[in-house]
Amino acid sequence: MKKSLFCLSIITVTYLFLINVNLFASETDDRIVSSAKKSYVFKTYLNVDDVKIQSKEGVVALSGTVTEESHKSLARETVLSLHGVKSVDNKLTVKGEVPAEHSDAWLITKVKSTLLFHRSVSATDTEVLAKEGTVTLRGKAVNAAQKDLTTEYAKDVEGVKAVKNEMTVLAAAMKPGEKTTGEKVDATTESVDDASITALVKTTLLYHRSTSAIKTTAKTKEGVVTLAGKAKNAAEKDLATKLVSDVHGVKKVVNNMTVP
Repeated sequence: MKKSLFCLSIITVTYLFLINVNLFASETDDRIVSSAKKSYVFKTYLNVDDVKIQSKEGVVALSGTVTEESHKSLARETVLSLHGVKSVDNKLTVKGEVPAEHSDAWLITKVKSTLLFHRSVSATDTEVLAKEGTVTLRGKAVNAAQKDLTTEYAKDVEGVKAVKNEMTVLAAAMKPGEKTTGEKVDATTESVDDASITALVKTTLLYHRSTSAIKTTAKTKEGVVTLAGKAKNAAEKDLATKLVSDVHGVKKVVNNMTVP
C-alpha cells in the first residue's frame, strides 16, 4: 500500500512538473512572438511586410513575404536577439522580382537601406539614382556636414563605384531650439528596443564595404552596444565604432574588438 502511494506521489509530482514546464515554455513562446511584433524593426521597417512568426520552445519559424531582401535578414537578426530564442528558421521570401546582385536597382536598394539605419542623415529626404555603378544623390540636406556624410555612407556601400552628390543644402538658418532629422529620431530612442538595435548594428556593419568582412559580434543592453571580435587594424576598429554610434537607438558603444 505504501509502495503504491509512493509511486502515485511520484507520478503526480512528475505530471505537475511537466505541466509547469509546458506552461512556462508556452508563456516564453508567446512573449517571443509578442516582443518581435512590438519591436522597432518590425514596426518601422517591416510594417508593410507580411511576416508570420511561430515559436515552439524557443525555436522560431519565420514565414510570409517581404518587399526587400534586406528585410529577411533584419527580421531574422531581430528575432534571434530576443531573450529565450534558441534558433530561427527563416523561410521568408521576397515579394516580386529580386534585383540582380550589383545591378543598378540592387545598388539603389542597398544605399537607401544604409541611409535608413543612420540617424545623422535623412533617407526620406534623399533620392537615390544609379547608373553602371555610379550613384547620384538628390534631395535636401540640413547642412553641408549632412551632405558630406550622405556621400561618405553611399560610397562605402559594396558595389558603388562613384557618387555624385547633387543634394541642395537648405539656405534658411534653423530656428532656435529646432531639431534636425537625426535629433528628432534621437528624441524617441527610448522606443528602440535592444533586439532591434542589435539587428540594425549587424546589418549596418555588413552593408558598409569597410566593415563587411570584419569578424565581430554585437550585443545590446539598454541602448549600450558592446562590440567584440577581431579588427585588422586600429582604423578599422575606430570605423566600426563610428558607424555603430550613428545607428538609430544606440546610446553608447563599447568596442572590445582586438587588433593584432
